[in-house]
Amino acid sequence: MARKHNRKHRQPEAVIIGMMGAGKTRLGKEMAQMRSLPFRDADVEIEHEIGMSIPEYFAEYGEPAFREVESQVVCRTLDSFAGVFSLGGGAPMTKSIRKRLERYVRDGGKVVYLKADPHEAMERASRGGGRPMLDGDAQQRWMSLFKQRDPVYRAVANVTVQTKGMTPRAAAKRMVEMVSEHIVHIDGKGIEPYDVRIGEGTLGHLPEILGSKPVRVALIHTTSVQRHSDRARGILRQSGYQVFDIVIPDAEAGKTIQVANGIWERLGNEGFTRSDAIVGLGGGACTDLAGFVAATWMRGIRYVNCPTSLLAMVDASTGGKTGINTPQGKNLVGSFYTPAGVLADLRTLTTLPNDIFIEGLGEVAKSGFIRDPHILDILEDHASELRSFDGVQFLGSPLEDVVSELIERTVRVKAYHVSADLKEAGLREFLNYGHTFGHAIEQLEHFRWRHGNAVAVGMVYAAELSNLTGHLDRQTVDYMRGLLDELGLPTSWQGADFDAVLELIHRDKKARGNTLRFVGLERVGEPFHLDDPDPQAVEEAFNRVAQ
Repeated sequence: MARKHNRKHRQPEAVIIGMMGAGKTRLGKEMAQMRSLPFRDADVEIEHEIGMSIPEYFAEYGEPAFREVESQVVCRTLDSFAGVFSLGGGAPMTKSIRKRLERYVRDGGKVVYLKADPHEAMERASRGGGRPMLDGDAQQRWMSLFKQRDPVYRAVANVTVQTKGMTPRAAAKRMVEMVSEHIVHIDGKGIEPYDVRIGEGTLGHLPEILGSKPVRVALIHTTSVQRHSDRARGILRQSGYQVFDIVIPDAEAGKTIQVANGIWERLGNEGFTRSDAIVGLGGGACTDLAGFVAATWMRGIRYVNCPTSLLAMVDASTGGKTGINTPQGKNLVGSFYTPAGVLADLRTLTTLPNDIFIEGLGEVAKSGFIRDPHILDILEDHASELRSFDGVQFLGSPLEDVVSELIERTVRVKAYHVSADLKEAGLREFLNYGHTFGHAIEQLEHFRWRHGNAVAVGMVYAAELSNLTGHLDRQTVDYMRGLLDELGLPTSWQGADFDAVLELIHRDKKARGNTLRFVGLERVGEPFHLDDPDPQAVEEAFNRVAQ
């Protein structure tokens, strides 16, 4: 499925900015060729417009007149050209162009800051000639311009590509990967804004998100993702960080106070300070734990989540919930602490077993039922392919675009709720649809049941309860059961008696005193708070999912 855009006009797939000599034209052409797209260079378009060379125009009319023409040409092209567009080095410094680029980004566009090694770029720029902005001492002038322009480039761009040590083809391929990424921006009251990046090769953003302050980085991961942790470690070390590997148990066995305490001891022994950082790479349990450690070490240090499962990409890694389990319940100890960024690298799904991929569809379907019905349309249309997921065949297949869109849409649902209610005071509780009963299943099954599978049954329970209390029609309940079944998700459970389940439901985080509170459904896309429902309905809903 091709990615859908709601745009009022055509616009470039990518706009490339950067200093003189960064290789914008060469790499832009290479990128355009890889994508079978047309390429335009703003300087060439301007020379066609003015009927002379840029140096001649500068000499005759001066820089202000040139910038006015440049602004007209750039803004016109941004409104009408669907290819790869390269700008002159000074273009983003003009206010009208900068404002137009900001609007382009808001409309889903990608502004690529091509950041070359300064010495290589200076040499190329000086050698090329015909650059009026470098008149005089070219190298000194280049460095002076770089100091002025670099902060503006970084503010305008939503993609930064470092090209040092890369061949032109490798650099262009990296640009293609990064421009193809889906980006969901998350902000709101009490949230330091961050991005969730979805696509192939997003792990390459680690140095950019961590920044220059950290010296030490704790890479927390499980043995099952060794191949991906090796890649992350290489990226971090190449960027000059001291990397400390911390391997934890898989799944919920890693979310304990004993495991967290072991990590705290390691951080203390290695001398981690408040300016150092943590990277959590793995499934949802791993990113939950890594976030909890980051939130509690010295009252909070920088961390980045790198989810490696579908479930973690759409749920645990985003939203700022961190926590560990206790014998009394799941996630009862934790904090709200947002990451500096989330990197959902689709390459990590290539090693994901089929059953673990499918359980992630439980959280995807939940987002469709509570907010975005189009998610349900996509799941219906591609149920058989999703159910037959094979990581080895995934990248480059038609299913990759389907999964990318499902992840993006699900993250946007989560972003909507989190941005309005970080600490789960009201609206965010709707994200717990299916979780009250689902968490009880996980607890009673001693976490042998996967979270997404438990949530699938929990959604059916909540739908049955909503039906029994007169809020939801039978047709929607049956539709939910049918879709989840088509996806290979469970819709029933017979693992314990009602009294055992009821005891755990009373301990749920949404409960208030002795009052039971559920998230119910009135119709697709309309969840509601179902408080203190009829006890007979609570038990009868259990009987319906136990059949």
